[in-house]
Amino acid sequence: MLRLVWEFFKVGIFAVGGGMATIPFLYELGEKFGYFSSEELLDMIAVSESTPGAIGINMSTYAGINAYGFWGGILATISLITGPVIIILLIARAMDKFKSSKIVKDAFVTLRPATAGLILGAMSSVLLATLFNIEAFRASMNIFSLIKPIPVIIFAVFLTVLLKFKKINPIFIIIAGAILGIVLGL
Repeated sequence: MLRLVWEFFKVGIFAVGGGMATIPFLYELGEKFGYFSSEELLDMIAVSESTPGAIGINMSTYAGINAYGFWGGILATISLITGPVIIILLIARAMDKFKSSKIVKDAFVTLRPATAGLILGAMSSVLLATLFNIEAFRASMNIFSLIKPIPVIIFAVFLTVLLKFKKINPIFIIIAGAILGIVLGL
């Protein structure tokens, strides 16, 4: 259980930018230690984006409960938030003294692109997992099994266009996606 606590503590410390910035770290955690599969992570991302709560909190609780039961969930969640809370308290204390410092301003300027890169990497991982079925391809080595059903891709493009140009409330799109997935068995 100590490894679980340590790994989620590291995710909390290094995932600057929160939410989506934690996804690359969570992918690595799932692959390296088997606390959850990439499919479970994608499911949790979908749930986290449609419910209150941060992806990191939801995944740490889920992984902790899966690995060690109730107390594993509690400890993994606490370990995820402990580092950032300490960092925020230290920054808040020091900000008054150093907010006009060139070094502090430069540090924040550098953190923005790093965070954007983490989020972009996470977004590409989710996009690839949504559009391509890597496991089916590995099992069959048939190129046609690589691409997920064409309707899924068409639906994703259609929803992207709706969101971009029609300004439809995303909640309706989430509900429509869930209903369509249930009806079509996707």
